[in-house]
This record gives sequence, structure tokens and C-alpha cells, in this order.
Amino acid sequence: MNAMAVNMNLPVSVSEEDMRTLLAVKLFEVGKVSLGQAAKIANFSKKAFIDVLGHYRVPVCNYEAEEMQQEI
Repeated sequence: MNAMAVNMNLPVSVSEEDMRTLLAVKLFEVGKVSLGQAAKIANFSKKAFIDVLGHYRVPVCNYEAEEMQQEI
């Protein structure tokens, strides 16, 4: 994965950890990064990041109903 450094001035109420986690969740949710990439951005293991996604109600698998039926 190619990387880019970003410098931001955040309010003191937002920690760097919070920012990284929220950014990773949103990037994963909109399909810009994979689960593994998002976990790495947020400094979590994949398993721990899946738990984070659950906290934010972001599905790990985003199947359409028809796709799910075919998988079953």
C-alpha cells in the first residue's frame, strides 16, 4: 500500500487515536480501503478492527440480498 502523510490540527477533544480510528472506519465503509488496510491505519489487528466496525454499526461484509442468497 502506498502511503501519504497528513498533518492536521485537531481540537484537543479529538485524539490522534480517535482520528485514525474514525478515518479508517469511514474509508472502509465507503470501500476506499480493505479491512486489513483499515485495521493498519487505525493501529488495530483485523479482529479488533472488526469489533470497532461493530461498535459503529458498519458491516464487515456488504452483500446485496441476491449475492447473499447465491453464497448460501
